[in-house]
Parts: sequence; structure tokens; C-alpha cells
Amino acid sequence: MRRNVLIAYGLLQHPLRATIREHLYSFERYGSCRYFYVNFGVRRFPRWLGKVNFDAVILHHTLTGQRMAPPVYNWQLRRAGALRELAPLRVALIQDECIYTDPMSDLIRQFGVQHVFSLAPPSEWPKIYAGVELDEVKFHQVLAGYLDDDALARIERIVAASGEREIDIGYRAWAGLMSLGRQGMLRRQLAEAFGPAAAARGLRTDISTDADSVLHGDDWYRFLASCKYMIGAEGGATVLDRTGEIMVKTERYVASHPGASFEEVEAACFPGEDGKLALFALSPRHLEACATLTCQVLVEGEYSGVLRAEEHYISLKRDLSNIDQVLDRIQDDGERERITEAAYRDVVASGRYSYQRLVDYVESTVGLRRVTPRSAETPTLLRLHRRSVRTDRASMLRMAAYVRAARFARVLGARLLPRGVRERARDRLAGGAKLGRGHANPLP
Repeated sequence: MRRNVLIAYGLLQHPLRATIREHLYSFERYGSCRYFYVNFGVRRFPRWLGKVNFDAVILHHTLTGQRMAPPVYNWQLRRAGALRELAPLRVALIQDECIYTDPMSDLIRQFGVQHVFSLAPPSEWPKIYAGVELDEVKFHQVLAGYLDDDALARIERIVAASGEREIDIGYRAWAGLMSLGRQGMLRRQLAEAFGPAAAARGLRTDISTDADSVLHGDDWYRFLASCKYMIGAEGGATVLDRTGEIMVKTERYVASHPGASFEEVEAACFPGEDGKLALFALSPRHLEACATLTCQVLVEGEYSGVLRAEEHYISLKRDLSNIDQVLDRIQDDGERERITEAAYRDVVASGRYSYQRLVDYVESTVGLRRVTPRSAETPTLLRLHRRSVRTDRASMLRMAAYVRAARFARVLGARLLPRGVRERARDRLAGGAKLGRGHANPLP
């Protein structure tokens, strides 16, 4: 008999990014258990689903990630409060472990979470999860994303149809927040350094950190397939912002001092904090570049133990002091085939970083494959599962309606509300109204 597991997620996004969809539904697709899904972004836990004796509850990172907007996070956790007693095994998947980390420690304690799957290296767990008994709660390191079988099939077709690569150096990245520390600023520095240096050598580039230039899904794969080289760095942060106070304070300061340098912002908002955290992690986009046979030029780092310098990527010093030597190697173009073939062989063809491996790891690590199912596989149980599938599909339609309404309200507010009112509303959404008083406990 199959075990029954509830995936609790919290999405308010439309259209849904392919990477989020692949991660969320990888359990349903590759798991040995019977998975039920509830989106607490648009609904409460349905009473009829309480008839299932669940073996485990998994709090997905789309739910735990809502802490970036504390009012939304607290509202969703109140809806999810019934899950605390729903199953004997409780698991949390957590990402972005540099900000609003105190609410995650609270969640682990209040929900009685026994297993946490974290992106952070083990050395950082005691810092990030202060107050959590690490001897009682088991922590396991995973990646932010993995390779999906369907996506790999599409990538293979895109690469085959792309022909000669017309872009020498490509780059797309979020510009980063100053409150993340120097690691967060590194993305912007890469663009500022490589753009003019490559142009001076006559290299063809497509480098941007603008939000409007972000590419998703197959458009991102096509972009990768059109580039010979892709620059990048590990994701992460070097500042630990437990309550979100540093982020809110920094954003306030930058809004009133738009030309401020990082050093000025650091001195005013978080002096002495940068460097206390060493949260560095591989990004899913690094895996996707391996799949498209795009040679990566990356700032030196660990890359979660997946990529090795000079074997899977060309190494760039953290202070960018060897940028000229790296550009020499790009112009020569003599190493690209060797590096991309090694990266494809070890990362993609090996299957080590597929969603199948993630789901296998989670199920086996928490002991799901060893427990005796609490519910017999009856016609009633199967009907409830089919109903949950229909309900989850309907929640996607409801989510799309919510997002459209929110976008309309945002546009209307931008036209009608004074700037000060808009800034206070944005500040409150980020938890700014609670600074100095700690974050609210969302659970009764």
C-alpha cells in the first residue's frame, strides 16, 4: 500500500514559473507515495480531506517563503494551523535562509517539524536556526532546484535547432539587494565589469540585470543556447537578517539616498554585519547552462559540491582581478568544448541532479518508505485523492484571478494614492511596521 502525504504550499503567482511547478509537483510525478496538494494561498484546509490519515506533511518552500511578506505569511500559517496534528511526520523545505529566519525557527518549533531540507551548508545551520535543537531536528542539505526530464527533452530540441551561437558572453541576473551583503552585490558587479571590458575587445555580449530583461521557461533555454559563455556566481548572502529589519532599513535608506554606495549603505544600516553569514549555493540556472552546453565563467566557490573549477567552469577570482585573463581565454575559445562536455557528462547525463533523485532522497531520508500506511487503500480514499487533484487544479484558476485583481489594484493605487501612502503600504507588507517589536506569532 502507498503512504499518503500532504504537500502544503502557498502560491500567489500567475503565470506560474516552470521551475516552481517542476519542484512542487516533482513529488507527485516521481514519488512512491500518494501526494495530496493544498494551496494555502487561496484556501483553507478542506474538512473533507481530514478523513485521510496522512503519514506525513511536507511544508513546501513556496509556503515557508511567504515570510518575505510577513502579513501574507502569518495569514497563510493561520490557515495551515490544522496541519500541526495531521500526521506523525512533519517535514519542511526552506529556501532563502538569509532573511526572516527567526520565523522559520518558530515554525519548526510550533509545527513540531522533525526534518528540514536546507540550501545552506551545515556550518551555517546553528547561526540561521538559533533556538532550534539541532540534536532533535534533523537537517539535510539539498539544492534550490534540479533538472526535470521534460525540460531536458525540450532543451535538447532547442540546442539542436539553435545552430551557431551568436552571443559570446551572456548574463541575466537579479541585481540583488544591498542588504544581502557583498555576495548580493556581486551580481551587479559582474555586469558592470564584464560589459565594457568585453565590448572593448569586440566581443558580442547580451548582459543585463534589469527586471524587464528576465527570461523564463523555454525563452531562457533559447538564450542559453545562443551564448558561448555565461558569467555568474553562487546564489546566497553574507548578511544574516533574522527579522527582516536590515532589509527594511536598507530599502528605506536607499529610497531617500538613491545614489548611495554599498559602503555608505552598510555603514548606515548594518555596520559590522557583512561576513557573519556564509550562505552560498548553486542556482538551478547553473544546471541548465550545463544542459545547454553553455560554458560557464563563474566566480570561484563551492557550488554546493556540484561544479568544480576549471573542470566544469572557468574560474573568476572573487575580486574580479583576473578578468583580463578570463577574457583572453574566451577570445581564444579553445577550452569551451572540453569544459561543456565534462559539465554535461557529470551533471546532466549522470542523473545525479534530477528531480527523481531529490524525491528519492527526501522519501528515504525521512523514513517514508519504511512506515506502515495509516490509511487502507479503499475506494473512499481513492475518491478523496481524485477530488484533491480537481480541487488543486481549481485553486490554480482561483490564484490567477487573485493575482489579476491584485495587479489591477496596484495599478489603480499607483495612479490615485499619494506616494507616501504607497511607500507605507509597501513598508508594512515587508514587516516594517513591526520593526523593534519583533515579528508576530501567527499561530494561536
